Amino acid sequence: FSCPCSAILSSYLLGERLNLLGKLGCLLSLVGSTVMVIHAPEDEEVTTLEEMTSKLQEPGFLAYAAILLALCLLLIFYLAPRYGQSSILVYLTICSVIGAFSVSSVKGLGIAIKGFFAGQPVLQHPLTWILVITLVASITTQINYLNKSLDIFNTSLVFPIYYVLFTTIVITTSIILFKEWVTMTVVDIIGTVCGFLTIILGVFLLHAFKDLDVSLGNLPQVLQNEQPVPVTRDDKNILIEVDNSSITPEDKPKVFVLYS
Repeated sequence: FSCPCSAILSSYLLGERLNLLGKLGCLLSLVGSTVMVIHAPEDEEVTTLEEMTSKLQEPGFLAYAAILLALCLLLIFYLAPRYGQSSILVYLTICSVIGAFSVSSVKGLGIAIKGFFAGQPVLQHPLTWILVITLVASITTQINYLNKSLDIFNTSLVFPIYYVLFTTIVITTSIILFKEWVTMTVVDIIGTVCGFLTIILGVFLLHAFKDLDVSLGNLPQVLQNEQPVPVTRDDKNILIEVDNSSITPEDKPKVFVLYS
């Protein structure tokens, strides 16, 4: 809901104009989010830091985290200095990959905070401080490279691409870490995928065409405002008389141009 909510609030609070395609994009984003919530998988119950530790130590997640970390280091130290200024995907992929660690850290810290108020010794648990350090490092890295991307590329391109990449990584991380989709039916899987694609379409309409002056009032004029197609002469041996309207008819010279 972040993209449509920010667009709606900007139109009311900051005076930014939201055209017809932007409103349609907000509507599609809300519909897609609703469909995803209806078909979303149930979270596997993880209530203690010990359970969270066992989840993080599973071989599947360790391999997944190692691949993401290697990809992130490759992007930061090799691809970013060479192609970061020219390719919009480099910085945004770094932010999205790091987002997998930040989301996992937030989930673990949420469990730690609940345990703290329940009187559990969470401050003595090493996982708590590992999650805090991971969260601070990942959020700092995300903000850094997102700002770099915004300084170079158009905002209307940055946010939709970042939203799609980040959401894809987060969903994949949840599948591998918490196994949320194991008990899902085929209908729920299809519904979740369709909802996600609907959100992508809505975000694209919201940001890609935000500068167009399109509304219900001028929609017929916009559709009818078409440039005339120039006539291309295919005959290479056409004799054309050139007309010069600035010369009077009696003084107008006859000029012929032969195309060959």
